[in-house]
Amino acid sequence: MSGPVTIFVTGVTGFIGGTVVNRLLTHPNAASFKITVLVRTSEKAEKFKPLGVDTIIGSYTDKDLKFLTDAAANSDVVIAAADADNLAAATAILEGLKIRHEKTGKAPILIHTSGTAFIGDNAAGLRSEESTYSDLEVERLNAIPVSVVHRNVDIPIIEADKAGVIQGYIVAPSVVFGVPTGPLAENKIQNVHSIIVPALVRAALDRKRAAYIGKGLNRWSATNVNETADLYALILDAALKGPAAAPHGYYFAESLKYSAIDCAGKIGEALVELGLITEKEPNAFFAEELNKYFGPLWPILAANSVAKGDRGRALGWKPVATLDDFLADVKEEAKRLASETK
Repeated sequence: MSGPVTIFVTGVTGFIGGTVVNRLLTHPNAASFKITVLVRTSEKAEKFKPLGVDTIIGSYTDKDLKFLTDAAANSDVVIAAADADNLAAATAILEGLKIRHEKTGKAPILIHTSGTAFIGDNAAGLRSEESTYSDLEVERLNAIPVSVVHRNVDIPIIEADKAGVIQGYIVAPSVVFGVPTGPLAENKIQNVHSIIVPALVRAALDRKRAAYIGKGLNRWSATNVNETADLYALILDAALKGPAAAPHGYYFAESLKYSAIDCAGKIGEALVELGLITEKEPNAFFAEELNKYFGPLWPILAANSVAKGDRGRALGWKPVATLDDFLADVKEEAKRLASETK
């Protein structure tokens, strides 16, 4: 590709999106990248100036999303790491990429962030029987209906890819953990906390005891945030070589699996050590607590969602994070959050 590679990134102050931007800024070919990011406020935009990153001010929740269409139309690559289920935003981006395709005659690259929640079951924390999904099982994944979480956005992306309008890659992380590294983290621009563990920690602090749903038997895959960002960079490198350099479609990010009860146990240990609760052993959430703490998302937390990222590994991705790493991080994350809420 002659000239600079124009890259538009959304979700850049988030846990995953910010870490992906860190990888772009420290990439061996960073000098050839012209990066533009979406931020919500002028204050946030100012923080990106010292990094040599251009900004567009807006939000996926704006009524007029033409700014997304325009940004995508002017980009060789779009990395979407904001709301995975916002169809209006995804449609606006796809419209822009279609314009880009028509203008250049080349299919632009879209790396969209989804998640492995869409392969989850309805275990309600009561069982650990698991059906593992590989990202190589294309027909099995494509059979999952649009009514399932994330699929409302994933399916249009897959269809646009099939039509040759884009090079479509969908990164579906499992539970993401760890401490982001890179310029955005160091300059306190991005969120450095994940979603699942903090929600469980806040609930434990409020109810004065760590907890799990049902019997806590359900299992999820998990992935380190920095290793997940490595996967994005690997996909980008391959995609820039040409449409045939890397398979299009889903890329699951995972390197281990854990049980909900073990996760809750580590949260309990951490909060007891800090003197914030007195009972180390977790118990089950009461039914009325589920909506209080997690709203309609609690069945997802209580599901079995076990993925296998075979496609990324075939491309050269080599995650090394282990179950021990995850459980150690759960404990440290609980302590970090507790210290911030004092």
